[in-house]
Amino acid sequence: MVIDTFTQDKCRTSAEQAQDTNGTGAGPRPDRAEPEEDPIPTLRFGVNYTPRHGWFHAWHDFDPARARDDLAQIAGLGLDHVRVFHLWPLLQPNRTLIRTAAVDQLAQLVDLAAEAGLDVMVDGVQGHLSSFDFYPEWTRSWHHRNVFTDPDAIAAQADLLRTLGHALTGRPNLIGLQLGNELNNLVEHNPATVAEIDHYLDSLLAAARDGLGPSGLVTHSAYDAAWYGDDHPFTPEASARKGDLTTVHPWVFSGGCAQLYGPRSPQVLHLAEYGTELAKAYAEDPSRPVWIQETGAPEPHIPAADAPHFARETILNASGCQDLWGVTWWCSHDVDRSLADFPELEYTLGLFDAQGRPKPIAQAVAATVAELRAAPASAEPRDTALVLDCTASTRSVSGPGGAYFEEWMRLRQQGVRPAVVLAERAEDVEYLGARGIKKVTGEGF
Repeated sequence: MVIDTFTQDKCRTSAEQAQDTNGTGAGPRPDRAEPEEDPIPTLRFGVNYTPRHGWFHAWHDFDPARARDDLAQIAGLGLDHVRVFHLWPLLQPNRTLIRTAAVDQLAQLVDLAAEAGLDVMVDGVQGHLSSFDFYPEWTRSWHHRNVFTDPDAIAAQADLLRTLGHALTGRPNLIGLQLGNELNNLVEHNPATVAEIDHYLDSLLAAARDGLGPSGLVTHSAYDAAWYGDDHPFTPEASARKGDLTTVHPWVFSGGCAQLYGPRSPQVLHLAEYGTELAKAYAEDPSRPVWIQETGAPEPHIPAADAPHFARETILNASGCQDLWGVTWWCSHDVDRSLADFPELEYTLGLFDAQGRPKPIAQAVAATVAELRAAPASAEPRDTALVLDCTASTRSVSGPGGAYFEEWMRLRQQGVRPAVVLAERAEDVEYLGARGIKKVTGEGF
């Protein structure tokens, strides 16, 4: 298995779930019932918002009417939230300049989402989006700074997050503030150690919380190398223990999962479920929520004809995980082919096509969400756990093609619903009891 090509592949192709509602992460809404009567279920379903017109370049000439139309389409599928992204160079073109107009645009988008009945998670530092990296000029060329290790660069990002938090806090539909999208994609050009990344994350999480105040979630995200990339400086421990909940982005191209096993294989259809259980193993809090914040059906890894089945099975399988916060699909709208140089898979990931028409996958997602809301899945404890014993240098054993991954999937195909438990917790009776685990098996992975 080739684990050290995650970045290349990507380019190619807290026990409390929330602080002020029943797990939504957004504040009480004046137009809704009290939390105990809130019609939005605890399990959330949403989509990552990619503007139909101009992709994220739309921020250069933000059009509220177009955004309103996009959001209405999303709400029409019965989804309850969106995750949104501004561009770092437009927000902070100089290390000591944060553009008020750009911040106001972001706040306006959150308000437009509220009009559509959608809650919003805001990602701050982008950073990385769909194979493109967006750096402000003060980090590049003659002014190059390592964004993870340079003290001035860290302080500037902290200022940006603090400013965004101050601007957005108090909005009843705000879920929270995330540091940025898959920041570990920037490691290739900004090398750092585990200790330096931990300091970076701690600094930015503190700034986001300072800006946002006591309400809302403060989180961070990483792509799959954090979970099963050998010696990757963004660690599973950081993902599962820093911030208010754990986010996972289980992509079927990572580690060649779909290529290895096929688009309709159990390994692919249970990948998001597996990613959730893997994340739970690294958490110190047995009931820490996990958010499947990105998953999608990238062609050709998932052929268009298979995409509706993939979406339905992915959501249904994941919904059986305990402490799941929700599922947020990637993404809302296809990238228009008039925009050049995207990897082929990025042009077809939307629930809507570039003309705004719902695709068959949109209908599958909407139907599955409606079904789960009408008859919520039972997330029973997993009483059997497969022991994971690996080091930072052997995490790939838990990724697609790895021995641990394949044993977990073998058990799953036999009808077992295995949890994941780290070797150091395999004899911790109190911990196992808290997770409902009665049997551990598979020493040696």
